[in-house]
Amino acid sequence: MKFINYLESITGVDVYALASFMIFFTFFVVMTLWAWKADKKLIDKINRLPLDN
Repeated sequence: MKFINYLESITGVDVYALASFMIFFTFFVVMTLWAWKADKKLIDKINRLPLDN
């Protein structure tokens, strides 16, 4: 029996897929807004971190 058959037999499995998509999408939107509105000095400091050693 294939794995997809096990998933089809679980009641309400679509809720997990929708929840995981919503978590990912919310995280992506929040991080995009943060990067857009962040202070440019902070962004420059973060960019230089790998080279500071």
